[in-house]
Amino acid sequence: MAHSKQALKRARQGERNRLANKAKLSRLKNSMKSLMALVAAGDKAKATSMLPTINTAIDKAAQTHAIHKNTASRRKSLAARVVAAMK
Repeated sequence: MAHSKQALKRARQGERNRLANKAKLSRLKNSMKSLMALVAAGDKAKATSMLPTINTAIDKAAQTHAIHKNTASRRKSLAARVVAAMK
């Protein structure tokens, strides 16, 4: 347990940030799963319309350092490639 006021505050901030990052990552993973489900089902129109939403979620996660910027770039590229490869 933290002893000083500063350490207690940092512990509170850390917990708040951890929960915020967890929510962002969860939202990101769920949207990627739903995109992959649409791709597997072959629904190109819905998958294409969902792509900007996923890119926004990825950018927000990278902007707040929940994920690294290169990871964000890689995930956006993967999503775009998967949708583009659909027939």
